[in-house]
Amino acid sequence: MGTGNYTTVTEFIILGFTEDTTICIILFIVFLGIYVVTLMGNVSIIMLIRSSPQLQTPMYLFLCHLAFVDIGYSSSVTPVMLMGFLREETSICVAGCVFQLCTGVTFGTAECFVLAVMAYDRYVAICSPLLYSTHMSPRICILLVGMSYLGGCVNAWTFAGCLLSLSFCGPNRVNHFFCDYSPLLKLSCSHDFTSELIPSISSGSIIVVTVFIIVLSYVHILFTILKMSSAEGRHKAFSTCASHLTAVTLFYGTTTFIYVMPNSSYSTEQNKVVSVFYTVVVPMLNPLIYSLRNKEVKEAMRKLKARIHWLS
Repeated sequence: MGTGNYTTVTEFIILGFTEDTTICIILFIVFLGIYVVTLMGNVSIIMLIRSSPQLQTPMYLFLCHLAFVDIGYSSSVTPVMLMGFLREETSICVAGCVFQLCTGVTFGTAECFVLAVMAYDRYVAICSPLLYSTHMSPRICILLVGMSYLGGCVNAWTFAGCLLSLSFCGPNRVNHFFCDYSPLLKLSCSHDFTSELIPSISSGSIIVVTVFIIVLSYVHILFTILKMSSAEGRHKAFSTCASHLTAVTLFYGTTTFIYVMPNSSYSTEQNKVVSVFYTVVVPMLNPLIYSLRNKEVKEAMRKLKARIHWLS
């Protein structure tokens, strides 16, 4: 590569969705509302689980961490996106861009692992109930949660290492609403195949492993449920899994599209739409899914409301 007249990029400009002022105002109101609901819903789930004695089980410990991860995931992206709707240009320094990418990858990867851990928890609870207290002891639960966050950090380091190995000496306008890896890669003047391949392998491996754990767990769960003689028992077992399966489908369907499929197979606009869904919409939907479809959560909410009403 020739020397040329290149200037090292010190900041990136986030282009966002559109330059139309009216559409920006509408999108700002919509996504601000979604973000507020996300924070309120997930914080409420965490507080409800912490304050309800009947929810002090491994299943709800993992749900509590899923809510925390959703808050972190949404917060790593949404504030910058909201600023973009109010400004003509949203600039972010290179270090800030790397930090946003790492934060998003950390929480996104941790969500993959937490969802897999929740599937394993349901497998043990339904297929080996007598061994549940042994296999899901407090020590093992803490270990599983810790490994989920560690896996998120390791994957983020992979992305950060590849990003920091690139040189940015030309265009600095990121055609996205946050610092995602794919649009940043397109701006690099030292782009090679390795920097595209390694993050895809890392993310793809995590998705394959966690999906394998989830599928294997639910195959065993399905066979166990079909062997149950009680219709009420089958219904209860299915109902405890329905919320988790819904959350898994929504999250993995979109992350697989972005991080596993080759960049050439989808457009930048498709990338933006799908990214909005898994970074902004799914974190809002998860607390709704688990609160509306879970009898124990609804019962805990009812008792908490009654206790608050009695105290007032």
